[in-house]
Amino acid sequence: MSATITPVDASGPDTAPTPVSRLRRFVRPGAALLSGFLLFLSFPPRPLWWLALPAFALLGWTLRGRRLRAGFGLGYLAGLGFLLPLLVWTGEEVGAGPWLALAAVEALFVAAAGLGIAAVSRLPWWPFFAAGVWILAEGARARVPFGGFPWGKVAFGQADGLFLPLAAVGGTPVLGFAVALCGFGLYEAYRRFRAWRATGAVPRGPLAAAALSVLVPVTGALAALPLVDDSAEDGTATVAAVQGNVPRLGLDFNAQRRAVLDNHVARTRELAQAVKEGREPQPDFVLWPENSSDIDPYANADAADVIDGAVRAIGVPTVIGAVVTPETGKLRNTLIEWDPERGPVATYDKRHVQPFGEYIPMRSFVRIFNSNVDRVARDFGAGTKVGVFDLAGTKVGLATCYEAAFDWAVRDTVTHGAQLITVPSNNATFGRSEMTYQQLAMSRVRAVEHSRSVVVPVTSGVSAIIRPDGEIVAQTKMFTPDVLVEKVPLRSSQTPATRLGTLPEALLAVLAAAGLGWATARAVRARRTPAA
Repeated sequence: MSATITPVDASGPDTAPTPVSRLRRFVRPGAALLSGFLLFLSFPPRPLWWLALPAFALLGWTLRGRRLRAGFGLGYLAGLGFLLPLLVWTGEEVGAGPWLALAAVEALFVAAAGLGIAAVSRLPWWPFFAAGVWILAEGARARVPFGGFPWGKVAFGQADGLFLPLAAVGGTPVLGFAVALCGFGLYEAYRRFRAWRATGAVPRGPLAAAALSVLVPVTGALAALPLVDDSAEDGTATVAAVQGNVPRLGLDFNAQRRAVLDNHVARTRELAQAVKEGREPQPDFVLWPENSSDIDPYANADAADVIDGAVRAIGVPTVIGAVVTPETGKLRNTLIEWDPERGPVATYDKRHVQPFGEYIPMRSFVRIFNSNVDRVARDFGAGTKVGVFDLAGTKVGLATCYEAAFDWAVRDTVTHGAQLITVPSNNATFGRSEMTYQQLAMSRVRAVEHSRSVVVPVTSGVSAIIRPDGEIVAQTKMFTPDVLVEKVPLRSSQTPATRLGTLPEALLAVLAAAGLGWATARAVRARRTPAA
């Protein structure tokens, strides 16, 4: 008598993937994308700064305990969820290719942060190490490649936030660290709460880590409030910011360079008439935007004459944004101090020119993918000197447009004596996108970081005047000719952030490196320990 053995069907109902199990595979990738998108929503023009906290809490849940490869992939998805919508303006006039390429490259830094956060997530006090890793990745993104691209630093979404005073303590790195730490801490607190519900007990160490991850940044922000001071240490100055507007949107606005110049001349003359009639106060100085004269006034006598006439009409020093075109060599994006009696008396050449905008790296290679690179027919060169103009006795620090995103470019002006900062900008290339609001938020953070009034004259909007506490006291509408005239406080004292410079960022990088080193040592020890 023989027995028949019936093999078990491996594809039977007990082992076959169910629709639910299939969907579970997409939960963490979906959460990673959502965390990045929530971070995007926390940025201006939306006043939703607090969304950065659930964004980091969700990212913490997504990455905690993951393998390094999974951390990298999930981090990359978070980066795309954040940067694709944040940077969509970069394709406003040149198509989707440059936008997608930029977001894809910059998301690699978020992917690296995801890998690092996954690595440190099993450590005690992991939220502190994870926040340090995030800031380390931001620091790298702000420096490489091509001088870096710090747009989208977490700090730049916090101009209306609870943590903003921390910018005066340690600049954008400390502000961003506090936001990330609080978000990770909220997730850890939730995780410990669930553990308590399940077991009735929570170890004191992990509970303290969760509590302090939330309490330290909140308490620090409250303690830093006295640093946010908008009193007038050195008196006040009445400043005028001119927004002349451009004839049309897009890359071809420069085709009507004379119209742009004439617009700014006309607004300045209108201001002079309003002052004469007593409708506006006499400004101490006037600020024009970047590219307000794309006709070189040194090479074109007609441009120089109309500028000189407008400056003489208003009767005070005026800063002109010009493109200077030497016969040989590279172009210069230059700010010119124009005196009503002596004409041009000082210049500042933009020190951090924009790659793929003001100059084209790897031109022949990039042309393969996008012929728009040839619109930049002649590259701009970078200046070397820090920009501080003495305008009627007020020392005004100069950071031209893109430079406002770089910590060093703004700080240099304050350490060289600036009592007020101006950020002349040209956003006409990016249409009615969110770019101008994102850049304005940077200037608000810089105001608190260095305790200085900040004036942002823009060709097409939004121009604004900001007090040292980050409050906007006057602003224009997009693509609307206008002039802002306001009395602002002047200050000369330096905040801890100004005095410390890159030291806080370096210390946070050391924290991140310590966490990564500890996690690596634990992993090596675990591999060498034989299984029981």
